Amino acid sequence: MTMRWRMNFLVWMILGLAACSGPAEPVTLRLMTHDSFDIGTDTLAAFTAETGIAVEVFKAGDAGTLVNQAALAKDDPLADVLFGVDNTFLSRAIENDLFLAYDSARLSDIPDSLEQDPERRALPVDYGDVCLNYDKAWFAENGLEPPAGLESLLDPAYAGLTAVQNPATSSPGLAFLLATVEAYGDPGYLDYWQQLVDNDVLVTDGWEEAYYGAFTAASDGDRPIVVSYASSPPAEVFFAETELAEAPTAAVVSDGSCFRQIEFVGVLRGTDYEQEARRLVDFLLDVPFQEEVPLTMFVYPANETAVLPEVFTQFSAVPQNPATMTPDEIAAGREAWTRAWTDTVLR
Repeated sequence: MTMRWRMNFLVWMILGLAACSGPAEPVTLRLMTHDSFDIGTDTLAAFTAETGIAVEVFKAGDAGTLVNQAALAKDDPLADVLFGVDNTFLSRAIENDLFLAYDSARLSDIPDSLEQDPERRALPVDYGDVCLNYDKAWFAENGLEPPAGLESLLDPAYAGLTAVQNPATSSPGLAFLLATVEAYGDPGYLDYWQQLVDNDVLVTDGWEEAYYGAFTAASDGDRPIVVSYASSPPAEVFFAETELAEAPTAAVVSDGSCFRQIEFVGVLRGTDYEQEARRLVDFLLDVPFQEEVPLTMFVYPANETAVLPEVFTQFSAVPQNPATMTPDEIAAGREAWTRAWTDTVLR
């Protein structure tokens, strides 16, 4: 038996064994996210067509519930990738060691100012600003100047005009509370909130109840000021039944009156498909996905090369100096601030 014959025989054996083993099983990644995740199936289908990797979306509640569920199941993770933890709860995810570090090449297109984790376990995927919104027509009809910032709400002329959300039950409610802590300090923020109570502020459990139940521009309510988002005015135009030349609402974007929420995505520790999960993270940070974010979830893409839709560029205002806190600052004060707020405002 010649050497060449033996080599050919070995090659045939290897090829035969490979054929017997059959093709590898296709991978399905589970993407754990919040209830507001609203990306079309065509977008994720494009990822599958490109990579052969299927994606199953698992919605787990609001941002706080999302992190809590992931933390409780960290030894037997519920998914492979987590999308939607924001900077108000990021420290909880980091403390529970939920994510694997991943230095994605897509981070070169994302501003350093959005990064909150130096070890790059949680990567910024989008952002939005929680701001006061007001009903333009109501203020014009009543001959009252719209609010210029947080301090305006304390003026007796604004008594009974404002709706906010409970920070213990609402993500924008918590963000607005943090804006007041940043603006007035601790315990000065409690004095501010006591004055809001004295000026007949309305507190609801969640954003929908405030916006669609109390806000004059979106309901039969009697409150022309509401805590919402800087991107709410373009949403009003986009979803209007008839074409609008201008937004019926506006956001107050003066320095310190908004709080910037940043959402993150990360590969969950314990995944069986780390490399595939990294590819999904890359896709979520890349332009096609990022350009869909504004008109589906009404937040801003983290990727600076993504082009904003015209309704955003025309009708939204981005605060130049929003209130911000590091995740560690939020973690150190969040529970105490919320408890003290509850004692001051609800009792």
